[in-house]
Amino acid sequence: MTASLPAFTNYEAFRTWRADPAQWLPIARDIAHAHGLTCAAPHVFSTGTNLVLALDEKLILKIFPPFLRGQFNSERSTLAQLHGRLRVAIPEIVVEGERDGWPYLVITRLSGVLGAEVWPSLPEQDKECVLAGIGETIADVQRVPAGALAHIEPSWDVFMRGQIEGCRARHKRLGLLQKFLDGVDELLRDTAATLITLDGPPVILTGEYIPENFLLSHGASGWQLAGLIDFGDVMTGRGEYDLLGPSAIMTGGMPRRVRSLFEGFGYSAADITPDLKRRLMALMLLHRFGNPARQICIEGWQQKAGNLDELQDLLWPV
Repeated sequence: MTASLPAFTNYEAFRTWRADPAQWLPIARDIAHAHGLTCAAPHVFSTGTNLVLALDEKLILKIFPPFLRGQFNSERSTLAQLHGRLRVAIPEIVVEGERDGWPYLVITRLSGVLGAEVWPSLPEQDKECVLAGIGETIADVQRVPAGALAHIEPSWDVFMRGQIEGCRARHKRLGLLQKFLDGVDELLRDTAATLITLDGPPVILTGEYIPENFLLSHGASGWQLAGLIDFGDVMTGRGEYDLLGPSAIMTGGMPRRVRSLFEGFGYSAADITPDLKRRLMALMLLHRFGNPARQICIEGWQQKAGNLDELQDLLWPV
C-alpha cells in the first residue's frame, strides 16, 4: 500500500522532507497511475517550493502542501485566466485533484531551455531581444482581464500598507547598507500615497519575470522568449511592479537593456522620468521578493551609488 502524504506544521520540516524524493516519489507515481498517466522515468526538479516532477517529456506534476494551498489556487486560476490569450506559451491544465489534503495539478511541459541555464552566456544582442520579449509579455498579461484573480488576497492596498510598515526593518535585516537605509523613510513618505492608490483597475502580476521562470528557444534570429512557468504567487495591483524582477536581476543598469525592457512594456525613453524611477525604487524595496542587497546585478553598485537617488539613476539610466 502506498504511503500517505504527511502533515507539516512549518515550512522547514516540509523542505527537509521534500529534499529526499524517495519519501514522496512513490506517491507521485501513484497519483499519475490513478489518472492513467505514464511515469516510467520521472525527473524531479529540486528547485522551487512545491513537489515538482516531469512525468515524461510532455507532462509535469505539481503537488502542493496544504499550507501552500494558496499557491495551488493561484496557479490553477491564473493558467485558466491566461489560456489562449498570450503570444508566449504557458502550461495547460490536464488534470487537477487532491491526495491526503494535498492539491495537485498535472500540466503540459513546455519546450525550451530554462532561462537560468543560458541567460549569463547569451550574446548581448540576444539579451536585449529577450528583455524586449519580457516587457511585451508583461504588457500582454496585464491586458488580460483579472477576472477571479482580482479577489486573490491580499488586495493591493492592504499588501502595500503591510510592505511599507515593515520595509526599513526588513532591508536592514537583509543587509542593505546604512547609506541606503537612511533614505528609505523619506522615499516611502514621498511615494506611499501614489503606490497604495491605483490609477485604474488592478492588473495581473506574477512578481517573478526572472530567468528561473521562463523558457528560451534558439532560432535563426538568435535566442528569444518561448514560455512562462510558475504562477503560484500571482496577485493583482500596479503594473510597474512586474518590471522590478528583470530590472534588478537582468538589465544590469545597461541603457540598451533597460530601454529594450521598457519599450517592450510600452514605455519610451521619455517615460523614464525621475518620478517613474522614484516609484520603481520604492517598489523594488516593497516587492514581496525584493532584496536589493543580493539581487542587483551591477558590479560594484554599492560603491558606485551613495544613496537611493543615485541608485535609481544607476538602475534606470536614461
